[in-house]
Amino acid sequence: MLDTARIDCPYCGESFDIEVDCSAGSQQYVEDCTVCCQPILITTRCDDDGALLGVSVTREND
Repeated sequence: MLDTARIDCPYCGESFDIEVDCSAGSQQYVEDCTVCCQPILITTRCDDDGALLGVSVTREND
C-alpha cells in the first residue's frame, strides 16, 4: 500500500513527492531533500486500515 504525499523541505522550501508505505503503520524516518540534499525528519500517521492520515516534516538537526 503505497501512498504519495507532497511535502515542503523545511530547509529550502521546495515541494516534492514522497512515497509512504502505510502497511507498516505510522513511522518516523529521515530522507534527504531531493533538491538541497539536507536531511528531513519525516513522520507519517496511518490508521489501522492502512490509510494515510497525515505527514509532517521537520529539520533533522533541530
